Amino acid sequence: MTSAVAHLSGPIAAISVPALRFNALDLVVRAGGVPIRVASKSIRVREVLEAALAVPGYGGILAYTLPEALWLAESHHDVVLGYPSVDRDAIARLAGDERAAARVTLMIDDLAQLDLIDAVAPPPTRPTLRVAMDVDASWRALGLGHIGVRRSPLRDAGDATRLARAVADRDGFHLVGVMMYEAQIAGQPDAVGSGDRVIRWMQRRSGEELRERRAAIVSAVREIAPLEFVNGGGTGSLEYTAADQSVTELTAGSGLLAGHLFDGYRTFAPAPAAAFALEVVRKPEPDIVTVLGGGWIASGPALPSRQPAPVWPRGLVTMTREGAGEVQTPLRGEAARGLRVGDRVWFRHAKSGELAERVDRYHLVDGAEVVGETPTYRGEGRSFL
Repeated sequence: MTSAVAHLSGPIAAISVPALRFNALDLVVRAGGVPIRVASKSIRVREVLEAALAVPGYGGILAYTLPEALWLAESHHDVVLGYPSVDRDAIARLAGDERAAARVTLMIDDLAQLDLIDAVAPPPTRPTLRVAMDVDASWRALGLGHIGVRRSPLRDAGDATRLARAVADRDGFHLVGVMMYEAQIAGQPDAVGSGDRVIRWMQRRSGEELRERRAAIVSAVREIAPLEFVNGGGTGSLEYTAADQSVTELTAGSGLLAGHLFDGYRTFAPAPAAAFALEVVRKPEPDIVTVLGGGWIASGPALPSRQPAPVWPRGLVTMTREGAGEVQTPLRGEAARGLRVGDRVWFRHAKSGELAERVDRYHLVDGAEVVGETPTYRGEGRSFL
């Protein structure tokens, strides 16, 4: 990519078109025929979303905020909101737009969320709103406690049944789906060289428990509502989740651009599709260079795995006491001795979505040529969260 963008001013964010194409097709193969819903938070670039959706095997978008879902629903007919929303202005907009109400599915896990929606737009004043239930997919292991992310208060078939019945008995809502995201499987690398056996044991045991529990939940809810979809999985768990007969669709997004967090999985190896270059602005020591910017941190605990990783020239590392800084990032290594002010250092971001929040466009690179550019959400003047 270096020669392709040499004539452009930095910072530079680039997408390798061949790598993106490889990842999109590889995800379909890993899904084994189960449709993939694209997670927009991991991409935040409309052209990339649309390119993925044009590939057979993909269908629908999993959005992260209601304003974003409404924006995407202007041109897409199947947008599921991945998280509950209490955005009153956006709820009012949804309730006042019949086409959007038919295209957007809200996510709920508590009657209080329905109460808020009704307070903004009472059922007689609006179209029926589509809703899906988010049910906790974490593992509660004896002696280990909660393993996974803290999401829904719904845990078992009884919890899901009670909420499903309440939705069915309530005017103004139509229950159409169930989502269960197994973060402890999808988002946990298992080939990082330390603790891998424990991680694999946890994922195996968690997967066995979840398969039985999800089947019971889906069966119970289907007695109440004819579900259109049961969503599960993520980039790191496509094979496991696709084999679960209770699931009708998967979700993936990060695997398209393949941040460096996804280098640590045993069962798949995505191609690094996105990278960014920052410019050297000073040299405090012969073996240290400082680049402008760099603190583009991914979500999750503040660990090195969430920081961007310098990848070229090889051999550069961030400083333990500084890490990746908001305004500047010092890098140490023998490679620094050969760098001068004005040279570039290439980084890979950790997950996927965080890079698009820092740049207004990606340059599209194929081989040694820039073949186009595409705006991020930020480049289109959109900032949803």
